[in-house]
Amino acid sequence: MGALSHIRVLDLSRVLAGPWCAQNLADLGAKVIKVERPESGDDTRHWGPPFAKDAQGRDTEETAYFIAINRNKESITVDISQPEGQEIIRKLAAESDVVIENYKVGQLKKYGLDYESLKKVKSDLIYCSITGFGQTGPYAHRPGYDFIVQGMGGFMSVTGEAGDFLGASPQKAGVAIADIFTGMYASTAILAAVVHRDRTGEGQSIDMALLDTQIAVMANVASAYLCSNEIPHRWGNAAPTIVPYQTFPTSDSWIIVAAGNNGQFSHFVTAGGESHLAENPLYCENPLRVQHRKQLIPLLEEMTRKKTKAEWISLLEESGVPCGPINNFKEVFENEQVTARGVELQVPHPTTGSMKLVASPMRLSKTPTEIRMPPPTLGQHTEAILRDHLNLDTEAIDQLRKKGII
Repeated sequence: MGALSHIRVLDLSRVLAGPWCAQNLADLGAKVIKVERPESGDDTRHWGPPFAKDAQGRDTEETAYFIAINRNKESITVDISQPEGQEIIRKLAAESDVVIENYKVGQLKKYGLDYESLKKVKSDLIYCSITGFGQTGPYAHRPGYDFIVQGMGGFMSVTGEAGDFLGASPQKAGVAIADIFTGMYASTAILAAVVHRDRTGEGQSIDMALLDTQIAVMANVASAYLCSNEIPHRWGNAAPTIVPYQTFPTSDSWIIVAAGNNGQFSHFVTAGGESHLAENPLYCENPLRVQHRKQLIPLLEEMTRKKTKAEWISLLEESGVPCGPINNFKEVFENEQVTARGVELQVPHPTTGSMKLVASPMRLSKTPTEIRMPPPTLGQHTEAILRDHLNLDTEAIDQLRKKGII
């Protein structure tokens, strides 16, 4: 049994931050009911290609995006803009421990599905709202998008090639980090609220904002500014205080070298046949290497281009120099450490036959995570949930379907 097998979650969220949070809880054993719009469903069901393929190699309707964030959930389709749909949500909330939503501020209040309304039917309800800018402040009613928040929250100001590099510009992350981190923080906040409820019997609302989270995860960079009033800037793949601590080109790809002390620097250049660089008075100590970075780095890049990525990794690991490859995703999933850890999983699926997923990274010895269900098809569990949870018979369910409520 999962650690959260006693917890029921009603997931009213769409796209990424909310579903990511709900999936974390589901992986830990929570029963999660995902509420989707009739006919269209979660927006990410349409964010393709790529699509998962069936046994014959043909594209299905299952998008890679939706697959990534919706396993271990049951899907029910409900039109919450209709009174009968709202009543279904209220009844499901009454038997839930947690509600997760990411509608615009105030949008669910007009449907009677906001926290103040739902806590009347479930006094100890934990209600987590995820928005771009939170429930308060001058930006509260603005729509929030990860890309915009990465810019507003400072991340892009320190990400990208250094300012003196030809063509340098701020860059966003390769994945929606503001959304994902907000989902992770929301998971933690919900678990804290569950502990508080179990101790006191009190529910509560949780106000999660992408912008708050983006600033929080800037960690030492944000702290450096607050301590010094000096504005951090972009260093590309280099480090401001350690040289060499960055990416280097090889004859066929790239590697990362993290030589954090003089001995490692000496081993690095010796492995490349340029031991004289470690003896050069301009480069023999790290502060000097930082000072003369612009002269040293081109010499090191000329050296690293003479060998392949694999040759460098082998040489530097043997020499005790911290290093690593920059893998594409084929190389990621073929890596011996990744395969040993079982990061890639295959589960049965009703339309694809078999579906590949990425395992949860949470490894608990007593209550391990488990993939109990693949990402659901749209409305896959609607009838079962209405029948088993709300005691509706076939006739009542058919009437709801005819009215477009489900």
